[in-house]
Formats: sequence, structure tokens, C-alpha cells
Amino acid sequence: MQIIKQDTGICIFKKDKNNFLKFSPERGGIITDWISNNHRILYFDKKRFLDTNKSIRGGIPILFPICGNLEKKSLFGSKYLNLMQHGFARDLQWAYSLNKNKDCLNLKLADNEITRRYYPFSFEITIDCILEVSRLTFEIRILNKSLAKMPVNFGLHPYFNISDFKNIKLVNFSKNCLNQMNNCIEQTEEAFKNISKGIDLLMYSSGITSFKDFGLNRKITLINPYPFDLSIMWSDPPRKMLCMEPWTSPRNSFISKIRNIEIPSNSSQKLFSSIEINNF
Repeated sequence: MQIIKQDTGICIFKKDKNNFLKFSPERGGIITDWISNNHRILYFDKKRFLDTNKSIRGGIPILFPICGNLEKKSLFGSKYLNLMQHGFARDLQWAYSLNKNKDCLNLKLADNEITRRYYPFSFEITIDCILEVSRLTFEIRILNKSLAKMPVNFGLHPYFNISDFKNIKLVNFSKNCLNQMNNCIEQTEEAFKNISKGIDLLMYSSGITSFKDFGLNRKITLINPYPFDLSIMWSDPPRKMLCMEPWTSPRNSFISKIRNIEIPSNSSQKLFSSIEINNF
């Protein structure tokens, strides 16, 4: 395993010539590409990425300290700025290194002058990104270094490259979902039929969600055990991509307290998720 730094601001974490990750430490530690057995797994809009005035579409953004948005803006008082959608982690510079014990990429973010404008807590996030042939695993640790309990949501936002919407079929999924476009409970299979028009579905999963792409002849499986077991399915036509995201908590959970995680002082929360690729 090796890390290759490039002048473009995108680094390469390389297992071999057919299996590697590209990531950008300066743009939220985002994984921009995942090449598995010489096949591109992730959708990534490079043109939009180069325009720093626009949010990134593609790769695997990191969501912290919230997933989605907050209805109440001044959550921590008037001296703090409003948290933006999905939090600040995806906009900040992350530290990176090679974890020689696990032979993996390590990403790290600690509180700083910028985070403390939005979020009155001292924290440290470490993510070990373990790359294997046909599998990418995330081992996450969120440490609360504050004296008070720290509210936390955490999510990953993988954009998967697909052949065409008509070729996609859900395989492992929850029977019902929350359609986040109208805030109604619906049958997942019926709601998913709108994938080519745009979907935003939240499922309280069993910890496994999968879809098959019959155009690319591959199955993608998200493994995200509790408390990382919320699964979001999101499409944004006409982009040929499907997001299948692990979240700990739904939108607005800092307010609603639904599945909100509060980490005690000087304690940590560990999370695990992996993505498997199977060809057929």
C-alpha cells in the first residue's frame, strides 16, 4: 500500500494498478474515485469539483456533525453560526496518513477555529479506510474531548456509478421507508420506481442494503450495523448515479432527539460500515 500525492490536490491510495482510491484532503477528505478490479465504482462530477464555489457532486463525502438539515438554526445560541446542510466536515481540510498497523488510509479531523464557530465542542474524528479487492471498509471513531455531552450525527454519502436507471433493482431493503420529499411512510419498492424522476428515501434497515445493476453486471451491498444502520437512497436525474448512504440519525435529530447520539465527556463512539462489490 502507498499514498501518492499529486499537484492537483487529489491523492492516490494504491493497493495495486487495478485497485486504488483517489481522495482530496483539502476538500473534506472526500474519496473522489474508487477503482475496484479496474472498474470505476463511484460517480464523480470532476468539472463541478474544480469549481470551489459549488458543492461537490460525487465521490464519498463525509457528513458531520449533522446529516441533512436543522429546522432550528440557532441551536447553540446566538454567538454560533448556523450549521449548514450535512454539517461542516465535508468542507474542511482533513489530515491523512498511512496506518501501517492496518495497512490502510487514515483520515483525521479535529476541532479548530472554524468548527468552533458552529459547534461548541472539542472533538477528534479518525477514519480508517481499508481497501481490499471488491470491498471498502470504514472504521470510524468519534472522540468527545469536551466536558459536556456532545450531540453527534454521522453519515457517509457514496455516489455510485450506474449504467442506467432502468437497469437498477433493489435486492436487500426494508419493506417501508420514509419518503423525505413528502415526509410520508411508503412501501419502499413502490417509492423506488421513481428513481429516474428523483428519489430521497430513508430506511430503518437491518444493516444490509443492496442493489443490482444489470447493465454493469454488478451488485453493490452496503453493510452498516447499528447505530449506523439508517440507509438513504437518493437519485438526482439526469445524473447516472445512485446514492446509498449509511447514516446514524435522520434529519433534524438534534432537535427531535430521534436516534440522536450523545457522546459523554472524554468518551468515544465507534462506527463501522463497508461496501462490497460482486459481479454476476
